Amino acid sequence: MSLALDVPATSVLLPPDRPGAWLDNGYEPLLAMSWRDCEDIQLQVLKRRFGEMKGQVQALERLAKRQGVTSVESVEDVLPLLFDHRVYKSYPLSLIETRDFPKLNAWLDRLTTHDLSKVDLSGLIMIDDWLTRLDEAGMLIGTSSGTTGKLSFVPRSKVELPAWTRSYNEASRATSGVDPYTDHVDTFFPGYRGGHHMLMKMLSLFNIPAAGGPEHYHTLYQTHISVDLMSLAARMQVAEDRGELDKLGLEPALLKAREEMIAQAKRRDQDIEAWFFKLFEEFRGKRVKLGGSFGDLVKTARSGIEKGLRPGFAPDSFIMTGGGMKGLKDAPQDWEGYVKDYFGIEKIGMVYGMSEVMGMSPRCSHGHFHIMPHTIPILFDRDMKMRPREGVQTGRYAFFDLLPETYWGGFISGDQVTIHWEEDCPCGWKGPRVGPVITRFAEMEGGDDKITCAGTAQAYNEFMDFVSQG
Repeated sequence: MSLALDVPATSVLLPPDRPGAWLDNGYEPLLAMSWRDCEDIQLQVLKRRFGEMKGQVQALERLAKRQGVTSVESVEDVLPLLFDHRVYKSYPLSLIETRDFPKLNAWLDRLTTHDLSKVDLSGLIMIDDWLTRLDEAGMLIGTSSGTTGKLSFVPRSKVELPAWTRSYNEASRATSGVDPYTDHVDTFFPGYRGGHHMLMKMLSLFNIPAAGGPEHYHTLYQTHISVDLMSLAARMQVAEDRGELDKLGLEPALLKAREEMIAQAKRRDQDIEAWFFKLFEEFRGKRVKLGGSFGDLVKTARSGIEKGLRPGFAPDSFIMTGGGMKGLKDAPQDWEGYVKDYFGIEKIGMVYGMSEVMGMSPRCSHGHFHIMPHTIPILFDRDMKMRPREGVQTGRYAFFDLLPETYWGGFISGDQVTIHWEEDCPCGWKGPRVGPVITRFAEMEGGDDKITCAGTAQAYNEFMDFVSQG
């Protein structure tokens, strides 16, 4: 009897003690595996992570105690220990407003195995300065955009960087067919050069090397986006409307940066248009990688068509996009076909991910996002009960990210997704697949997303009281 040799033994490809190495042989063997064949090894890693972190991550230790969880023997056991989006923004807002860096640092210290009490906090003025200082100490903190009025701080560190890089690059290669390690392509992103916002951090870390160096990574603006402005934007606007902006006691440099950002925002559409059209001429006939949101690409295409301006990039150019339409209400129904036709680019790649997870899910040729084994996907119904891992299920997406080594990888997201558990995608990739429609609960419900946690409400609220202490 012959053995199937096309897929090596799961334990060889997925060493339980090194999930960060699972992608060392590329994405192909992982997307050739059934998720059912990975469950035992995933559980081994999950048990190991809980054992390692319950005594090192104060927030996890407190939650486990409140929920009465002393060991993890199944995926169900970890459900009461999943953090929701409030945890990474549970600090008192006053700490941001007063720039109380010692208390902010002490708050963040509860979420990581790193000892942040040793970080030198002297001379800090801005939140950006604090995050830069943490980066210098070995962290890689990424923030959310603060659309709910408060920034989230994800406590990633440089320990995770090799696995994070591999995850991002392999997902990009899977969806685009281009190897970012060896096939460098001039890259264009219609935004800021960098910053501590998680998206900006990722683009700086991964897109610059993939482009072939800083001189091949072209951005609309050469500055970094300010976390300080993002964190106080709503409050500053309210104060300005009341004529009380001066009462906030903000740094003059911050007020000046805000004026510049407002001016930029007003002319952004014109800036993008001029920037793209300049690139059309400079890179005509050349191979490029285009980035930007769906909305940016559609608006540029419309404007170019109106002006009779068309790009002429090399046929092996490609687009990596995401981020939705961002307020563009009248987008073409087949926006992808519209963009492909205008730019003359056939390949559009996408990945599904979020700030809190390192594992990226590439979109396949049939429009679904396939989850690789380093992420354990979980779906909850409206009552936060776990949906069956079978058939086609729609609910709130949660996950356990097996890649983090210095912070807890269990998280409840704000996304409603549909997961197809049966591995019958026509593309041939295996693994649970998401999509194609992904919706934010906050958008559906017209406001902030309220989660009733998987554990008892009282225990979780007591935990939140602990983690939010300044």
